[in-house]
Amino acid sequence: MNKVKKFRNKYRITSPRIPWFDYGSNASYYITICTKDRKEFFGSIENREMLFSPIGRIVQDEWEKTPMIRPELNLIMDKYIIMPNHIHGIIVYNRAVRPVVGLFVFNRAVRPDGSIKYNRINKFGPQRNNIPSIIRGIKSSVTVRARKINPDFGWQSGYYVHIVRNTKDYERIVKYIKDNPKNYKGKK
Repeated sequence: MNKVKKFRNKYRITSPRIPWFDYGSNASYYITICTKDRKEFFGSIENREMLFSPIGRIVQDEWEKTPMIRPELNLIMDKYIIMPNHIHGIIVYNRAVRPVVGLFVFNRAVRPDGSIKYNRINKFGPQRNNIPSIIRGIKSSVTVRARKINPDFGWQSGYYVHIVRNTKDYERIVKYIKDNPKNYKGKK
């Protein structure tokens, strides 16, 4: 469960992401992104099937074209389902060359007194070419297009991400994605 902390005297929910994990690593990531207030912008479920609204079609288009927009990341947009108020999907991040090997590097500085100080440097650098930047891109593109149809369209501020750990985990997630339309109960 995310903890609520204060930042600059405002409450803020801590990130659900693992702080020491590089979300630009080659891996499969299970993602869930929800609409603001869980409004059903993407369509409706009828007879256990999703019927897309125009905004639902935009979400589908933006999800599917993400690998073409970011070819350098060698993404595979694996199994996914768009529901009335959210999307579940698996993104496979499969770069041939992985620039980040460890979490941190240290640079060595010699102080005037001759002692040595080690400064930790974050090797991740700017937050681009990783899962958060991919999700930001999808959300941003959908928002621009969707607001031309419905100016009230919006996303929840965060999203859920789970690192797929093994084949059994993957199969469980794929089943959940496949079964989502028949299990959907509407806005909670």
